[in-house]
Amino acid sequence: QLQASGGGLVQAGGSLRLSCAASGRPFYTMGWFRQAPGKEREWVSTILRSGSRISYADSVKGRFTISRDNSKNTVYLQMNSLKPEDTAVYYCAAKNQQIIMSAMHLAGQYDHWGQGTLVTVSS
Repeated sequence: QLQASGGGLVQAGGSLRLSCAASGRPFYTMGWFRQAPGKEREWVSTILRSGSRISYADSVKGRFTISRDNSKNTVYLQMNSLKPEDTAVYYCAAKNQQIIMSAMHLAGQYDHWGQGTLVTVSS
């Protein structure tokens, strides 16, 4: 139900835009997580259906921007000023209901997951 794309190899300081296309009706809450080699999955950002609530992990705040186009049932993650430590497999996640802001970082709150797209940032 969730198909992520847009990953690739980029030099440090560069940009990438990830997309996550959902099938069916728009999910209320959609977000991005990432998992670097040998590390646990880490929350990146979340957006509600209306766009009224957006939240970012401190590690990406000011560099990444999440957005969504409900007419296309797609959520985006614009990643700028990329760093080698941003290297990871990025997963989109979704839930049919609202996730409160204090719980957006919890992977267990999300019911649906995409297959992941690899982002590699070279130094």
